[in-house]
Amino acid sequence: MDDIVYERPLAAHETAIPGLVVFDLPVHGDNRGWFKENWQRAKQVPLGLPDFGPVQNNVSFNEKRGVTRGIHAEPWDKYISVATGAIFGAWVDLREGPSFGAVHTQTIRPDQAIFVPRGVGNAFQTLTDHTAYTYLVNDHWSADKLDQYSFVNLADPTLAIPWPIPLEQAELSDKDRHHPFLAGARPVTPKQTVILGGNGQLGRALHAVYGDQAVVLGRDVVDLTSPTIATDYDWSNVGVIINAAAHTDVDGAEAPTGRRNAWQTNVTAIRQLATLARDHGATLVNISSDYVFDGTRPIHDETEPPTPLGVYGQTKAAGDQITATLPAHYTIRTSWVIGDGHNFVTTMASLARRGIRPTVVADQIGRLTFTDTLARGIRHLIDTHAPYGTYNLTNTGPEHSWADIAKTVYAALGANPDDVTPTTTTDYYHGKTGIAPRPHHSTLDLTKIQNTGFEPENADQKLKEYLSRP
Repeated sequence: MDDIVYERPLAAHETAIPGLVVFDLPVHGDNRGWFKENWQRAKQVPLGLPDFGPVQNNVSFNEKRGVTRGIHAEPWDKYISVATGAIFGAWVDLREGPSFGAVHTQTIRPDQAIFVPRGVGNAFQTLTDHTAYTYLVNDHWSADKLDQYSFVNLADPTLAIPWPIPLEQAELSDKDRHHPFLAGARPVTPKQTVILGGNGQLGRALHAVYGDQAVVLGRDVVDLTSPTIATDYDWSNVGVIINAAAHTDVDGAEAPTGRRNAWQTNVTAIRQLATLARDHGATLVNISSDYVFDGTRPIHDETEPPTPLGVYGQTKAAGDQITATLPAHYTIRTSWVIGDGHNFVTTMASLARRGIRPTVVADQIGRLTFTDTLARGIRHLIDTHAPYGTYNLTNTGPEHSWADIAKTVYAALGANPDDVTPTTTTDYYHGKTGIAPRPHHSTLDLTKIQNTGFEPENADQKLKEYLSRP
């Protein structure tokens, strides 16, 4: 067509609908015709095209001018273009949220394409005879997914779509003529956020932060170590997988059986989750540990290479490497986790109440991480679409030894802090077997996550609040 713009640079344009992006495509023409790169992942992703993982290409050939189809919102993303002819396109946001009902319209010829995110209704009207409309999708059609569709009537007066050819004169299907108006349309719900390991300290905190906005899957539904994990749950509608499950028995991992279990849960299971996330375009969030470091540096940032000392640390480091192969992932590195359940603070509190005088190591230095802070930080990264990658996440404040924390617990409960006897790691574990080596410095640099706008609370203040709970 003469209206094609030739040789313009590749460019992206945002629209009034969040995530709906229009692309100008370079078209190269000569006396023989024209050529274009219709979809070019390496060039378009940096411009704002999600790395959406298309699995199928569809073509709709329309014999006559005036063929009109839509408005349909399906549970997958689309990348739409025109091979021949031209269309007038109309897109309506049918996703739950503040942009529901937003409209974008424009003409699309072979020199443009548009990315349509899941849940945005799509419609078009052909402006020429013999129009070939083509689109990539990142999921396969299935009758099982029909209940996730949403439809809106093309003639809805509240949308006021300025169809170039009046609908009374257009070619429409009976179904498209009788879809409900926007007021009666079913909003498309977001993809699920799934929490694995929901019975642990972090899992319970995540459940509290998300409430009914996330699905908690117990081991009775999804066993991370099962070879059938891909079919044990319908992962096609999952957008975020938060893995709060792990083998955390640091000393037990040094024994043959424990070593096998640690690798199975912290490595093999992560490989399976990474495969699921990749296959379904989901974001994987996995929890890492200060034990991936040997503790020789006084503070650890996200760029430090792993130097694990024991089996547990080795498995967590291996899980980190697997997670990092995904384009959409968050590795959350944390330390000294305290939550709703058995942990160091509850142990010290029990000893203080019973008048027991413990000996506690004083040469392991770090900061506590409370699970509510950890859970809120994870949600912050996801909700703000922070850049993918590894983030350190603990509470803030001064560094302490385990002995310092024990003394604080004793004092807070009215016991004598001098009842806590400091010792060295070497002396504490002298003569004991099957003990995993510990890093002496576990303090994590929090600059990266603070730069995303998340500010963790002070660990000392959180400890006071934790100990004052009934």
